[in-house]
Amino acid sequence: MADEVSVLVVDDSALMRNLISKMIEATPGLVVADKAMNGVFALQKIPRCNPDIIVLDLEMPEMNGIEFLKERKKQGITIPVIILSSIASRGAEVTMEALSLGASDFIQKPSGSISEDIGTVKENLTGMLLAYGSQYRRSQGKKVLTPAEYPKKEAPPAQDLLSRKPAAAGPVKRIEPLRKPGKIEIIAIGISTGGPDALREVFAHIDADIPQPIVVVQHMPAGFTLEFARSLDRLCPLEVKEAEDGDVIKSGRILIAPGSKHLEVERKSLATIARLSDAPPVSGHRPSADVLFASVALAFQNHAMGVIMTGMGRDGATQLGSILREGGITLGQDEASSIVYGMPRVAYEMGHVMEQVPLKKMAERISSIAKAQR
Repeated sequence: MADEVSVLVVDDSALMRNLISKMIEATPGLVVADKAMNGVFALQKIPRCNPDIIVLDLEMPEMNGIEFLKERKKQGITIPVIILSSIASRGAEVTMEALSLGASDFIQKPSGSISEDIGTVKENLTGMLLAYGSQYRRSQGKKVLTPAEYPKKEAPPAQDLLSRKPAAAGPVKRIEPLRKPGKIEIIAIGISTGGPDALREVFAHIDADIPQPIVVVQHMPAGFTLEFARSLDRLCPLEVKEAEDGDVIKSGRILIAPGSKHLEVERKSLATIARLSDAPPVSGHRPSADVLFASVALAFQNHAMGVIMTGMGRDGATQLGSILREGGITLGQDEASSIVYGMPRVAYEMGHVMEQVPLKKMAERISSIAKAQR
């Protein structure tokens, strides 16, 4: 069907091309536009198949993924790209380079026995393809199908929350805080799909002199958050690092939760420190924004700011309410600028968001609230 999100699959492995193509073809709303074995063939096929999104391997002969992204930029191609990444060797480092060259997001390839994590990979990949592909179609003035309009396939829809369901039509009744906001002493951010681009936008423009530390949960596999933090550190006026257990949470520092570890804050008499744990996933995730927000609300009460941004599902939505209930300030990314209006939508509809903010204004809004508290 012409109105489905069409995908160009680029990978030198015939096995991987076929595996990814089967995932796409089994997902309502998606269709394979074409397949290519390297960047050279992909560039040749783009004008012919006119895809809405590209799935790109990084390690390929003749023209690898990085070379393709450089050529894509040179030719002015704006079709979004999702990277198929391997954790092996320099996988994380090269993946972050790909994101800096304009790739929208990445997903880790199935590892070990391919069948082990195929379900998780399929759900995450097809969710990203629907989200980024639909956004691109909108930008090109093309029709975007709702889940109800998807042609029927044997498999069920990948994610109910991918539908970009609009926020509640009327005003949402917010929960009543227990106390008035105090001086903000910490900022906590929860974010998922669409996060790499969104965090680059926010941290590139955040004011260098905000007095509060920032703690972040970005859903990302283990092994990638270290390089992700380093890539953000290169463009941010503040220090950005992957959190380690016992790290001091202090002004001028942004801590990113490591993949596969929960991040919590612990207030001591002389300092606030980061605590990492291997506790079970919460809201389907580890790290979990709900875990971070709950610990921030407990430790800082009405002296905290919570921010929930683009992402599938509902992680963070419940415990953002804990920050608001304690008298803290809460912001949510608005629908129009969210790649997936899932987490922020649920939080807003639960009455846990004080103000919805477009991505382009998020850094300014966070900075203005933070600096007004000095």
